[in-house]
Amino acid sequence: MTREPILVLTTGGTIDKNYFDALSEYKIVDSAIGELLGEGRVMLPFRIVELMRKDSLELTEGDRALILAAAREAPERRIVVTHGTDTMTETAKTLAAIEGKTIVLTGALAPARFAESDASFNLGMAWATAQAAPPGVYIAMSGEVFDGLGVRKDRAAGKFVALGT
Repeated sequence: MTREPILVLTTGGTIDKNYFDALSEYKIVDSAIGELLGEGRVMLPFRIVELMRKDSLELTEGDRALILAAAREAPERRIVVTHGTDTMTETAKTLAAIEGKTIVLTGALAPARFAESDASFNLGMAWATAQAAPPGVYIAMSGEVFDGLGVRKDRAAGKFVALGT
């Protein structure tokens, strides 16, 4: 397993949402990723770059191009991308153009700020995958690691599943 530094690119999504009673809606707020890594006592060097604060349904091809450029130009060879789950697979396809880097997308089905969120676990899975997996694009969600090009979100089941299942 590698001890290389990891770059975390944050894009928004449910993982970084919070509920505002006065507005009765969820909004993407400051990323909680740094706090989650601190709570996890992560000692491996890392750098966090906030690219945007968007729900993944609002991401444009221009946004995906920005994510691609940030990952491609980064000196780090190990990258975790926090992302909304609805279009995570589309961004994975875009990032597949990068060779020689291990890129892991992850997110949450419940905001990180919620007590019963899957955010910490998913981030931990992505972190481990970024260290151990060979170059390629992966999605780490709900205790599973998927080939980023061979997975889909099953909205009815509330989880990611390999294509063909």
